[in-house]
Amino acid sequence: MRDEKEGRCQVCGAAIAPAGRGRPPVYCSRSCQARAYRARKRPPLPEPEPRAPGEQAGRRRQIAAAVWRIAAGRGLHEASMREVAAEAGVSLRSVQYHFGGKHQLLVGALQLLHRENELRARGRIMYDPSDQRALLRAVLEEFLPLDDERRLALRCFAAYYARSLTDPALAAVFLSAEHPLEDLVAGIIAQAQSDGACPPALDARHEADLLVSGAVGLGADMLHERRDTAEVVATLEYHLDRIFTVAR
Repeated sequence: MRDEKEGRCQVCGAAIAPAGRGRPPVYCSRSCQARAYRARKRPPLPEPEPRAPGEQAGRRRQIAAAVWRIAAGRGLHEASMREVAAEAGVSLRSVQYHFGGKHQLLVGALQLLHRENELRARGRIMYDPSDQRALLRAVLEEFLPLDDERRLALRCFAAYYARSLTDPALAAVFLSAEHPLEDLVAGIIAQAQSDGACPPALDARHEADLLVSGAVGLGADMLHERRDTAEVVATLEYHLDRIFTVAR
């Protein structure tokens, strides 16, 4: 006895009324039948070859670096999945395999940039542990485009900031509620006050907010070539002299 229950289309899942005679239908329409035929004729996409963890990290970094170059040179709005793949010299499927979608790509590239920036900054900052003034100056100089690495990173961060103004999902990642850089600067000033190198009446947090925002603005002026390096360094030295002058 024939089962008279409704079937389901193998393509779209729509209900199919049972046939009176012959083989039961498997497609709800000629359109779905054609789609199934094209799918059978289309060769399957190859699965990505297994990679060692170090090789995977290297490919992710290669793709992220392409995002940085596009963001710094043309703006983050130009960093489509296809543009990034072309810039990185890899396939679109490789970008999708390592990062998934567009949002994951932008967030992943930003996280890798932060990580590399921190490592490079630690390598650049050479100071006497007892000299908080030298340490603070070195930290503030990380906001200035004093070499190609910092210039690219600062331009990239500026592109992310501009995009975050109209992209709430990206803003949620880019604009943290915490202020680690201001906390670091405030901690340096507070330690200097404890050592007697700064006036005790200074508000370390307010000074940190002013120094960080000022250094960021000066760095942006340097990117636009509105100020040169000597002028900006002189401005930072002026404020450091003010903070590290103990009233007699």
